[in-house]
Order: sequence, then structure tokens, then C-alpha cells
Amino acid sequence: MHKTLIVTNDFPPRPGGIQTFVHSMALRMRPEDVVVYASTWRDGSEVRKFDAQQPFQVVRDRTKIMVPTPRVTRRAAEILRAEDCGSVWFGAAAPLGLMAPQLRRAGAERIVGMTHGHEAAWAQLPASRQLLRRIGAGTDTLTYLGEYTRSRIASAVGPAVAARMVQVTPGVDEQLFHPDSGGAEVRAKLGLTDRPVVVCVSRLVPRKGQDTLIRSWPRVLRAFPDAVLLVVGGGPYRADLEKLAAQTGVAASVVFTGAVPWEELPAHYGAGDVYAMPCRTRRGGLDVEGLGIVYLEASATGLPVVAGDSGGAPDAVLEGETGYVVPGRDTAALAERLTTLLGDPALRARMGAAGRAWVDSTWRWDLLADRLAGLL
Repeated sequence: MHKTLIVTNDFPPRPGGIQTFVHSMALRMRPEDVVVYASTWRDGSEVRKFDAQQPFQVVRDRTKIMVPTPRVTRRAAEILRAEDCGSVWFGAAAPLGLMAPQLRRAGAERIVGMTHGHEAAWAQLPASRQLLRRIGAGTDTLTYLGEYTRSRIASAVGPAVAARMVQVTPGVDEQLFHPDSGGAEVRAKLGLTDRPVVVCVSRLVPRKGQDTLIRSWPRVLRAFPDAVLLVVGGGPYRADLEKLAAQTGVAASVVFTGAVPWEELPAHYGAGDVYAMPCRTRRGGLDVEGLGIVYLEASATGLPVVAGDSGGAPDAVLEGETGYVVPGRDTAALAERLTTLLGDPALRARMGAAGRAWVDSTWRWDLLADRLAGLL
């Protein structure tokens, strides 16, 4: 395998799904085969501490958001030549994939661009659609998360590039996310022992649909008066959600944990009886869920899931087997699925077991990392 230069804006300690995706893939490559060129994020000491803990080399650009300017492109080419990298992997194809032709001239033999939900949004606007076509032409392979993202990106890049697209998705660490992940301890700490719990682990932003969960909660409480909605994660939407919970009259049964450390996430999933994130598409399709790895992490933890219908989120659910998909704005449909699951322990157990088995057979990191290695 060639030594690979990973060029990415999305890399820890900056939080997010793409960041976790890129980092987890990089950790499954031989350290001597990887060099990461990434943007900087927030406090320099936090970034330096994180980088020092990595088994591979990380080179940080001085900017918080890298764009394919001549300076950034020259720096990427310098790293590629100095480290004798034969392949390039763009953690997110847009916009950094616009550097592909220059990096090929600098010596890259293979160039792979990962696409996510935002590239599918780019495909809907004329100007960004043309840029996406250029990115596709400059790479050997564009990856996609699922049929939703593939179909939209393929329409922009044209038949020749679309024929070279390959599915590579985020994975789940099945040894980290499992049914005995420490949920009972979290329940005890939060005072939720012996109460029905619906958990949502996600960033607090409008697309994720925590507001729909809160609006549906009075219906759930009519069936299960002692039920609790456990909202795990931080984000700019928290104040609005807390205000909504108070206005809806359910504040006493909604618990906000704020952001929790990555290593504590499995236990917080495990604190729930049901996982729910009713994500929805916004801004005319420009704000859309690419896949929804949280549903698979919940499945690995043994929970049934209730997903919204935004973008590729349904790709992470086997309808009626590992959970359900509902319209992201339909509070009645959401409440019906939640009360059905809360009231049927056998159904929860069956769906949780099916989800765990599906993750083990299809979504493990080692399987997906092997696919990426083949492309590189």
C-alpha cells in the first residue's frame, strides 16, 4: 500500500461525525503509512496534546478552516513530496478535492475523495455543482455513504465519474459499543433507575430533531407518566430546546446532560431503553443527514432505534427489524413508535439483538477500513 496523505478539515479534537470517521479510519492504517494534513481547532494546547497522542504524524495548517487556496495547495504538495506519499485521501471531497490536479502533478498516484451529506447538498446548486464535477474529474474514486447521497452526487459529476463511485461508510467499534456498556451506572447517577428512558445522543442542532422529540413527549407521558427523555450532547440549540421543554410543560421529564467525553458515550446510549433521533431535511435539501452513524452505535449497544427520514438516515435502519423510520416532523407518528417500543420489552429485545447482529456483520470498522485500503 502507498503511504497516504490525508487532507482534511474534519479531524479531532474538533467534534463531529466526519471527524470521527476520518480519525477511526486513520487509526486502522499502519502508522508509518499515514500523514495527516489538517486544520487547527480552538486552543492550540488542546490540539498539540491530541496530536502528540496519535501513532502517526499530524501536520496542522495555521487556519481553522482550510480551503484550496494556492498556499494550502502548495503546502499539501510539499508534504506529499517530503513524505513520499503515493496516495491522497480527502476526508471530505468538497472543497479540498479541488486540489487534486495539483497533487497529482506533485506525484500522487491514487486520489480518493470521501463524500458526505454536504456534497449531496452541493449537487443541488448550479455553482457548487460545477465545482463538484471538477472534484470528481480530478479524483480516481469518490466514495458515498448510501443510495441517497450517491444518486444526488452522481447526477452532478456525470456518468463516467459516477461509474467509479464506491460505497465507504463510517463504521462502529463493536467492542466499545455493546449492551453492557455501563448504562445502569449512568441511570443511577442521573436518578433514572426503574424509569422508561428514551435517549437521543447527538449534536444539538435543528436538523437532528430534538425539538420534535420534545413536542411529542406529552403524548408519551400520557402512556408512560414516569418516562424520561435523556438528551445527550452539546450544541447551539440547547437553550431553545430547554425553553421549548418548559413551554410544552415537560421540562421535569427531560434531562439534558450537555456534551460528554467520547469514552462515556457508549454508557449514555446504554442508559436508554429506546434510541430516537427524528432528523429532518432543512433549507430546501441543503441541510440533510448523510447517514446517521448514531443509529448504528445505538444498535450496537442493543437498543431499538427510531430515525427521521432525512437524507441517508434510513440507510442506517432495517425497517421493522432494528427499528423504525418516521417523518422527521410528525410528532404523532414519533410518539406512536416510542410508546409501542416502551410498552413491549420483547420487541425491544428482539430489535436490539437484530441491530447488534447487523452491526457485527456489516458495519464493523475493520471491514470498512479494508475497503478504503483497497481504494488507496
